[in-house]
Amino acid sequence: MLWGGRFTESPDEAAARFSSSLGFDVALLPYDCRGGRAHARMLAKIGVIERAEADRLVEGLDQIEKEHAEGAWSPDPAEFEDVHSAVEARLFEIVGETAGKLHSGRSRNDQVATDVRLRARDMCDEILDALADWRRALVEKAEAHVETIMPGYTHLQRAQPISLGFHFLAYAEMAKRDAARFEFVKTEANVSPLGCGALAGSTLPLDRQAVADELCFDDLARNALDAVSDRDYLVDFLNAAALVLVHLSRHAEEIVLWATTEWRFAKIGDRYATGSSLMPQKKNPDMAELVRGKAGRVLGSWVALTTTLKGLPLAYNRDLQEDKEPVFDAARTTLDALRITTAALRSTDFDRERFLAEMTGDFSLATDLADWLVLRGVPFRAAHGVVGLVVKRAEETGKRLDELTLDEMRAIDERFDESARDVFRIEDALERKRTIGSPNPDLTREEIARHKRELTRE
Repeated sequence: MLWGGRFTESPDEAAARFSSSLGFDVALLPYDCRGGRAHARMLAKIGVIERAEADRLVEGLDQIEKEHAEGAWSPDPAEFEDVHSAVEARLFEIVGETAGKLHSGRSRNDQVATDVRLRARDMCDEILDALADWRRALVEKAEAHVETIMPGYTHLQRAQPISLGFHFLAYAEMAKRDAARFEFVKTEANVSPLGCGALAGSTLPLDRQAVADELCFDDLARNALDAVSDRDYLVDFLNAAALVLVHLSRHAEEIVLWATTEWRFAKIGDRYATGSSLMPQKKNPDMAELVRGKAGRVLGSWVALTTTLKGLPLAYNRDLQEDKEPVFDAARTTLDALRITTAALRSTDFDRERFLAEMTGDFSLATDLADWLVLRGVPFRAAHGVVGLVVKRAEETGKRLDELTLDEMRAIDERFDESARDVFRIEDALERKRTIGSPNPDLTREEIARHKRELTRE
């Protein structure tokens, strides 16, 4: 116990169990050892402990980290309230009373804050790697389907023709924004609180900069009161993770739809689908459904931590122990969801011919017909109304747009000529798009090249 001097009784068994965080903060053990080593070396540098003592402390922490990594030692949750007390107790067993010197000028408050920031940087790096791979897979699929025509949707109703490659690049843009958010979180977390003590610094001449340099922090926390209680970067981490899951969930929803018999657009690889215990014909997109479901879990983690923080006075409060479970769970869930989504996408085949015949003469070309009129001087609102009548005529006669005769179209507006019917060639729909950001194949290839360059730099 790190704080038992003034107490005459040990904690109640139920209270100790309720307050223990070892079950989840044991994940911080390597970071606790890393911070402890840096602190020991700094204490020797400023003369608070001898160099030989610092060496023993460093060797002891090395041993603890190695023992835990190899499974030779694991702290007992029934004995220790957190990973920090467990590491200190084991250090006493290894190096004796010298272990008591390691805590000079250090509070568990700035110790915990340092450990979590170190882990947050690593979690960001892992997720950034997974985001880059998802983006890479999206670009690979986009490159293979630059001219695979499909309907674009609004309100889940057919809107205008796009390409499947263009569709995948929309998600690549989301992945790019997701990465930018995690880069920001990594920068935000990369500030050292070690040396801030419990809330007001230390009377010892601690060299905070030396410790920050050894731990590769970019900067020092400038206010000890804020440093030990700041969890803003974890809220931002959860926000970034939640948006990743929102994007993955949207992607998953479309895969679920596209894999149905009604759509028949996507065929998921067998390794990323499941069957039915009753119906032999079933092939269920369970991985996509699970990703969709886990979005709520990560969003819930954001709500949980934000709610915990909202009423806390400065500085440290034990409520802050509740930061680790949602953050660590969200990091693991986000990483798993990214990896499974990426692998499943690479396994999925898409039917290039599926929509071609069906979309020929489809009402999704109505806007192109309105643009045809605009190019001949008709105000867009008037053109919109004219084409609305053309669509209505097709519906009333049970025809597709390309099945309407020129006479039927001229009965609605005499400005139509034979070239208007060229608009109904679905094969030319993408080529007609000219604006930056549209699914024109040449523009889409330029965007693919841009994504590739950016991914190479990453």
